[in-house]
Amino acid sequence: MKKRSIDFYCPRWGSEHLHWEDFFIALKLAGYEGTEWAISRETGRRELDEVFELAGRYQIKIIAQHYDTYEADFFIHLDCYACWLEKIKDYPIIRLNSQTGKDFFSFQENKALIDMASDFGRDNRVMVSHETHRNKFSFAAHVTREYLDAIPSLKLSLDASHWVCAAESLLYDQMETMRLATGRTEHIHARVGYPQGPQVSDPRLAEWGEALEAHLAWWDRAVQQQRQRQDPTPITITTEFGPYPYMVRLPGGGDIADQWEINTWMMNFLKDRYA
Repeated sequence: MKKRSIDFYCPRWGSEHLHWEDFFIALKLAGYEGTEWAISRETGRRELDEVFELAGRYQIKIIAQHYDTYEADFFIHLDCYACWLEKIKDYPIIRLNSQTGKDFFSFQENKALIDMASDFGRDNRVMVSHETHRNKFSFAAHVTREYLDAIPSLKLSLDASHWVCAAESLLYDQMETMRLATGRTEHIHARVGYPQGPQVSDPRLAEWGEALEAHLAWWDRAVQQQRQRQDPTPITITTEFGPYPYMVRLPGGGDIADQWEINTWMMNFLKDRYA
């Protein structure tokens, strides 16, 4: 049986200074299949139309990322999330990666948001997965496990760097939870965190070897489990090392490393690993 392929996505985050057409050309030349775009509530239909038209012309796939529903009042939050989903429903996204809810909402409140996303995915035939992210319902491994246990249909966009930071550990004491999480993973953010932060300075450095190996073990298991499913669509991975403030700055200014270079290195490293 043919091995399930993997498509790699370049984050728009950090490249906003590039015109969309220049950005699409650069990511295609680098070897990416598409981009993951954090579409804000301020993004208008005119920009959406222009970007998706350009994407079609350059054969760029787009993962839509939701992130900026911050309202502390649950009912306002719910309405804002519904409006965002309505805004993107007519566009040909590959999947929806949703940073969902709030860490201080109740289980039932967060579940209502998850259910809304599930309805959106069913009605629009789009895979929806929820990003493991600080400040959201999925801010920590042990809390997310409660949702995974209670909602069998819940799928994750696994960004374990947030859990590592929240727990101040490489999660060696939560191995069963990580096995459950990788089994429910539908999308991967390939960023490496460490116990005091969500992003190491440069994953190529030997000093970050233990953190890199821990993340690779989770990604390996998630890829292996996705390849065992009867699904002809490509697995999706976004190499999501970010700009400042995720990228540490040198005293006096200037990034400590090059975001684009690190993400491209990670893409090529994982392409070789999963070939």
